[in-house]
Amino acid sequence: MIEISPNWKLPEEALEFRFKRSTGPGGQHVNKTDSAVELRLDLDACEGLSPAVLERLRRLARKRISGQGVLIIHAQRFRSQERNREDALARLVGLLREAEHPPAPRIPTRPTRASKERRLAGKKARGERKQGRGRMRHPSNDA
Repeated sequence: MIEISPNWKLPEEALEFRFKRSTGPGGQHVNKTDSAVELRLDLDACEGLSPAVLERLRRLARKRISGQGVLIIHAQRFRSQERNREDALARLVGLLREAEHPPAPRIPTRPTRASKERRLAGKKARGERKQGRGRMRHPSNDA
């Protein structure tokens, strides 16, 4: 069991690990070892996820969820398969913990008097600056 929070544990049977060859530098050894990890979690079959948590998770991990509803995490940061497996698990747990907590509601605020005055003073200064950009009048052309 993988502990997400004190009251929520994810069974390891819900996870599927696939191993494949990692990309990038690594010498001759990289061409013969499957060190990259693909962690897959079927969200539809995952028990213990409330609909609200599932919705937040889908919004957070939008690009990592396949069309079949499977959350996919790729890990290939390290050269060893075991460290990449741990990295993928840590990223999954972090994502699930973030989805578990609902976002704080936004409380709209009103602008202060000073901020309104600063905004209007800035508008006035910009207007005066633009007024000064017109053609200059020569005093002898007034007559």
